[in-house]
Amino acid sequence: MERSSCSDLDHELGNDLKIIINDSVFNVAKTDLVKNCDFFRALFQSGMRECRQQAITLQSVGAPGFLVLLQVLHCERPMLSIDQITEAIQCTAFLQAPALTKHLISIINSENCLLMYDTSATYGVWELFHQSALFIRDMHADLKEDLLTLPRELVEYVESLLPSSYVAVCSHSPINQSSELLRNTQRNVFHLDEEEGEWKVLTHLPASTSTTMAGMAVLNNKLYIIGGVHDVSKRVLELGYCYNPATNIWSTIHGPQQLRYNLTLIGHEGCLYAVGGEYNKTLLSSVERFRECEGGWSFASPLDCPAAAVPSAVTMARIFICLWRGKGTTDLLEYLPEDNQWLLLTTLTHQSSYALHMVAHRDNLFVMRNGPCGDFLLCMMDCYNLSSGQWTSLSSQYNSLFTAVIKGDSAFTLSRHATTEYAVDGCRWRQKRTMKCFGRIGSIYTFQLRLPKTSVSNMEKSLDLTKRQIPSPEASSKDVQVSLREQILKVFLLGLSECKM
Repeated sequence: MERSSCSDLDHELGNDLKIIINDSVFNVAKTDLVKNCDFFRALFQSGMRECRQQAITLQSVGAPGFLVLLQVLHCERPMLSIDQITEAIQCTAFLQAPALTKHLISIINSENCLLMYDTSATYGVWELFHQSALFIRDMHADLKEDLLTLPRELVEYVESLLPSSYVAVCSHSPINQSSELLRNTQRNVFHLDEEEGEWKVLTHLPASTSTTMAGMAVLNNKLYIIGGVHDVSKRVLELGYCYNPATNIWSTIHGPQQLRYNLTLIGHEGCLYAVGGEYNKTLLSSVERFRECEGGWSFASPLDCPAAAVPSAVTMARIFICLWRGKGTTDLLEYLPEDNQWLLLTTLTHQSSYALHMVAHRDNLFVMRNGPCGDFLLCMMDCYNLSSGQWTSLSSQYNSLFTAVIKGDSAFTLSRHATTEYAVDGCRWRQKRTMKCFGRIGSIYTFQLRLPKTSVSNMEKSLDLTKRQIPSPEASSKDVQVSLREQILKVFLLGLSECKM
């Protein structure tokens, strides 16, 4: 449905409206509701008697849920209690409010995921239902007993999904054509088999790609490699590369308009962001955005200073970066896609130390930095809480936290000596278990991908899959997936029919 502009609706409808829910009365702007809720958009474009009224009574939405909706529409990010979550899901189900659904997805955690999952199934909020199920799948071992309290169909749906895997790749330059037959068997992307506790080959890097000083990010469960250099001359690759684990196939995409290396690549909500970097040994401040649905790059708001290898993290549907300002000062910034604007949040000051890596867990940002006097073997960590706006300094350690990736309530790190899983609880990291070492040195990129079992088993049988096309690894389980989805949809329809009665 085409959305009418706020200015047109303001003229046609008048902008003052009272929403009455039980004993509560909310004074709201009509245009806000029409713009953000399919229910009100359809109502005021229907020509029905209610669309001309200045007061509307809602029967199927609770006041607490509607209040959360208004907070979200006013750009607030409320953390919700159990009761508020249930009310908010009911509200977004009946009013069809994408912004509220998006907010609920952004606050999924181990304490509320089962409630989100069960309640969204009842009210038919499919996107929230699916994202909750993915989160539960990644924490299946920890939530297995609690999950059994849910209906069998919901448990089966979770278990039909693919869990996230810890994935790593080292720094490699392209292979010359003359030596292609002698290809380096170490030019691989690896994944951690958590059940066996060891690293295995996922796929080969294409001979023409480079991960040396490249930007790498995951978007919609596809791995993107942008930039990178050929050799010490720092000649930049013009094409980007994309790996789809569902088909185990590499493809190429257009590179950014500004060639760059040593950049930061961020994947978020259908877009890639190429942030800063270098070209011809000159630092860059420009930022480019790649919309996956369009396949092209455009310039976004630049950084206020040139920067390369910028630490970044995404959490609660928000993008964050660290910028080194010199003299021990690091600024923490947030990018606002809707406004195309960088916003300074806070500043961290440590003499002779600067941020090298950043990860996020819930509303905590963990900034990893080098030790004093250039002691790069010592990893210092500070935690910034987005809700309180407070920094907490954590204990330092001689362990490689610069490869950390968050999965559920765990953090995975790797080094030449061991792969370590930490349990993350607030600002505290507690060592949970160690597994076999990665066994490689140099620059290492880490991330998460959901890997079809067929793709992994095929790779174990043959280490030369990049030269031939393979069938979709999910084809064999397609009928099972469809059957499960049909069962879930029946649950949705049943829940909706009961709620409307």
